[in-house]
Amino acid sequence: MLWIKAWHVIFMVTWFAGLFYLPRLLVNLAMLDRERDLTTHARLLLMARKLYRFMTLLAVPALAFGLWLWLGYGIRGGWLQAKLVLVVLLAGYHHACGSLLSKFERGANTRSHVWYRWFNELPVVIFLIVSILVVVKPF
Repeated sequence: MLWIKAWHVIFMVTWFAGLFYLPRLLVNLAMLDRERDLTTHARLLLMARKLYRFMTLLAVPALAFGLWLWLGYGIRGGWLQAKLVLVVLLAGYHHACGSLLSKFERGANTRSHVWYRWFNELPVVIFLIVSILVVVKPF
């Protein structure tokens, strides 16, 4: 089971790296004047699109190894149930990032860069809470 846990942590960390960076690219896209800087806009969209595909590939094994651990250990304690709720929120956040990216690709973004800056902080908060839940197991 320790190998499964190690792979879960590896894929989880790499998935989070994408979740930290993709919203930052969306901040930069929201700050650009699309008509004035087509080259930079196209480059940021390409980077965001490739990152989203890559982080989706990382999320799948992270979730699969996590499910394997859950089935192997069972649900014990409220900390794990709280973590599972946060993982579901994180999967929703991942999906929301894809939806927002699609809006940029269609030229239909309606949100400001300030909104994206706040949106960018959500995975950090989830990461902190999940880390504390897993290490401390407060309940």
